Amino acid sequence: MSKNIKVNAAILIIGNEILSGRTQDTNTSTLATWLNSIGIKVDEVRVVPDEENMIVETLNFLRKTYDYVFTTGGIGPTHDDITAQSVSKAFGKKYEIHKEAFKILESYYKPGEFNEGRQKMVWMPSDAELILNPTSGAPGFSLENVFCLPGVPSILKSMLGGLKNKIVGGEPILSSTISLRTIESEIANSLTKVQKDNKDVEIGSYPFFQAGKLGVSIVIRSENQSKIDACNSQILDFVKKKKIEVVDR
Repeated sequence: MSKNIKVNAAILIIGNEILSGRTQDTNTSTLATWLNSIGIKVDEVRVVPDEENMIVETLNFLRKTYDYVFTTGGIGPTHDDITAQSVSKAFGKKYEIHKEAFKILESYYKPGEFNEGRQKMVWMPSDAELILNPTSGAPGFSLENVFCLPGVPSILKSMLGGLKNKIVGGEPILSSTISLRTIESEIANSLTKVQKDNKDVEIGSYPFFQAGKLGVSIVIRSENQSKIDACNSQILDFVKKKKIEVVDR
């Protein structure tokens, strides 16, 4: 895949605990930041419950629509962890014991500790490739363009390094931020004009509250540093004319 091709991805978060609000999702931000750094843009994020039909249907749509799909959650030892089973069904693959995963976990646990519950973590779709887990032993897995990762943030984070050579991205997506002491309505028209003049650069504005005062951060994103620099100077031009204060955050 050549470097100037735009590569995209979707993230599928699986788990009732995210939908109920018991657990806060931080994996989206971790994954999206990492994917941006290797030139993959996250175009969609979905959250679904631990329900087989829902996972199968959503996964089949996403994997046909995007270059890559990353799932998080639902590959642990508990009864409601049904991601591996659902992925098998989505691909029409047999759900079976992965011999290599079995060996990894058998040697990871002390004799007698690799019980039936833990053995559930080595059941995967046939032909799945393992994603090694340097933190807690239990591997994730991938099948074609779908990568299944655990829901525990620290474990997920530790597994990303092992994915680098399995994934082909485009140019890394760069970003630059200008923070202003202003409100969005004051800069909306000027910002829209800059966006119209720079169609292939993504510009977002995000309000913030700091030291009791409102502000707006403008984030410019592109694969091309010179395009970011051009936008930066156009924005700073109108900021100067409007006598808006630039702040450090």
